[in-house]
Amino acid sequence: MVHQITIYRTTDDVLVEGKNGAVLRKHIGHGPIVAEPRAYTADDYRTPSKKLGSLADWHRYWKPGISAELLPPASQMMPTARCLFPGSSCTGIKSRLQAHFRTGICYPGLNIHKSTRSAGRRPRFRFAGVYQESDRIAAMVRQLIAILLMAAVSATAESMVNGRRATVLQGGSAQVVIDLGGGSIVDFHLLDQKLNPLVWGDTKPTSEPRAMGQFLCLDRWGAPSAAELRNGMVFHGEATKVDWKELSATKTQAELSASLPMAGISVRRRIRIHENSAVFTVSEAVTNENKLGRIYNQVQHATIGPPFLDEHTVVDTNARKGFMQSSPLPNPEEPSVVWPQALKDGQPVDMRHLADDPNPNVVSYTIDEPYGWVTASNETKGLLIGYIWKTSDFPWFNAWRHVQNGKPLARGLEFGTTGLHQPFPILVEKGKIFGRPIFAYLDAGQTATRSYTAFLSKIPKDYRGVVRVQYENGRLTIYERGAEDGKGITIETGN
Repeated sequence: MVHQITIYRTTDDVLVEGKNGAVLRKHIGHGPIVAEPRAYTADDYRTPSKKLGSLADWHRYWKPGISAELLPPASQMMPTARCLFPGSSCTGIKSRLQAHFRTGICYPGLNIHKSTRSAGRRPRFRFAGVYQESDRIAAMVRQLIAILLMAAVSATAESMVNGRRATVLQGGSAQVVIDLGGGSIVDFHLLDQKLNPLVWGDTKPTSEPRAMGQFLCLDRWGAPSAAELRNGMVFHGEATKVDWKELSATKTQAELSASLPMAGISVRRRIRIHENSAVFTVSEAVTNENKLGRIYNQVQHATIGPPFLDEHTVVDTNARKGFMQSSPLPNPEEPSVVWPQALKDGQPVDMRHLADDPNPNVVSYTIDEPYGWVTASNETKGLLIGYIWKTSDFPWFNAWRHVQNGKPLARGLEFGTTGLHQPFPILVEKGKIFGRPIFAYLDAGQTATRSYTAFLSKIPKDYRGVVRVQYENGRLTIYERGAEDGKGITIETGN
């Protein structure tokens, strides 16, 4: 008769010790007390926690707040038998385990004493070779392992990156990292070239939400009104000031969400990295949770910084007519300019380049084609980053430039629903610029969805910049400026 249960921690399996000194446990576990040959090698089988630890990049699958240092103490908090039978005492567990053994049935590798069988009592077990337990216990343990492994593989891509919660997605060519403390896309690099163009923002160690790299401006682009500022509204809106949640994720795609309490807006982001190409696609659904309709703006603040950004970095886009944000209200669009030109003190400035003078600091341009695009290339680094989007989603391109200590520190490749960097009262009074809207509207409970695609590519040392980006049949073609052969770089993007 089974008379004793030896309970180990969750890093082990249930052990049942019989009076004859043998040990009954999961057949893939450790060997019995008697020294007989095993039919398997120990490396072929693991307990659930050891199996999880054997997975590549297994730390990516931790829940928020879990770290490698916390796992050993956590694994000692509950014995396995208690996990299988919650709320049961040790005596109760033993009784329930005993109830799962069937008398009068011979299990492979088990010798059952005839005396116990004929007496109608529960059998005593003597083990030989491979040791097995009751069918039901084996099924329960297999189910536990399956649930653990499925959760580890498919439930989350959340990790800790530089001490901050992040979602990490990786395809066959590139990796993208989304910081969950503000929702910024903080890293996008080729697997065989670790250079990340999206380097910008405060780098001080903190877990507080903040704007970094490529971030979302929502529900506004720019400053709040004086009254909104007194009530606590922040520059560029709340999206970078709140924690984002990872709703679901696999290795190559994730769904994230955030709620903006003051704005009364929620956003749900779906992001997918291509399995083979250095491409990721984002779709963001913005919902007005208020009981009344409201105006808002949504701008993708993609920001590049050193070491990718230097005096050799060239920005190209299909933007057209524009104006300097430094021009006075109420008509900042006068005088107007055409990309790549801007004006400083009446003198032309080439916005493709940035050296030691950032002025004009922000220039906004409209887009006339069905798709807008922007690229930044650095032939000395051998890398190009770009974005493409539907003009119906984001009709404006905004170029921001910043210099520190006489060298380029940041360039904003920003595209969105507005081109006027002002509070809502001024936007409402102005209405449109160049016939284009400068704010969007969401009715109560309404959802608006917009999307874009980002891409990376290696380029040769003598690369001269981009003259055109064409999207057709799930494929991007990037044409070099002044290329004699007319050929371009082709990237598969999917639909």
